[in-house]
Amino acid sequence: MKIKIKVLVVDDDKLICASLKSILEADKEITVAGMGNSGREAIELYRNIKPDVLLMDIRMKDMTGLEAGETILKDEKNAKILFLTTFDDDEYIIKTFNIGAHGYILKQNFESIIPSIKAVNIGQYVFGEDIITKIPSLINKKSGDLNEYNITEKEAEIITLVAEGLNNREIAGRLYLSEGTVRNYISTILDKLCLRDRTQLAVFYFKKYNSIGMGK
Repeated sequence: MKIKIKVLVVDDDKLICASLKSILEADKEITVAGMGNSGREAIELYRNIKPDVLLMDIRMKDMTGLEAGETILKDEKNAKILFLTTFDDDEYIIKTFNIGAHGYILKQNFESIIPSIKAVNIGQYVFGEDIITKIPSLINKKSGDLNEYNITEKEAEIITLVAEGLNNREIAGRLYLSEGTVRNYISTILDKLCLRDRTQLAVFYFKKYNSIGMGK
């Protein structure tokens, strides 16, 4: 019997929690091991349940999901946290990277929730299309760190998609390019950054992005 992905759901709206449970458990590979309604509950439940994936809202009353996620990740560096929120707020997106969460998707894109959970469960980083398109401009706006490498906006977008775990075909489909063009872009990027392969590129990206401070 195949072991199911154990998910902890935390949202301050109990109706949303119940809805998410129904959506998730409609998939035979997922089970909802617990539900909470606050950041503090998320911390306690995570410690007790040890879920494979924590699916959590950001805006909650007593403690935000970001604060709870940061606390959890300090204790459990390998915790896989996927934020599910209504807001594509720039500061939230940056903070998500800074604390080491595995993803940030919007509630409006409910059809992406199950695939995102499965991707996060195997270690991938998942950011919805609405979020991905914002990241290159956020990098340039917040740090300018990539300017020293002469990375173009299109190259920054491709770096982001590589870091998300997409292969060349998927990147080509997302950006309406040919696979050959994507390969050429990646080769150029690797040369500019003096990196060996796409794994090193993903590591470079997350280290560089995590260096962007929140008002530091």
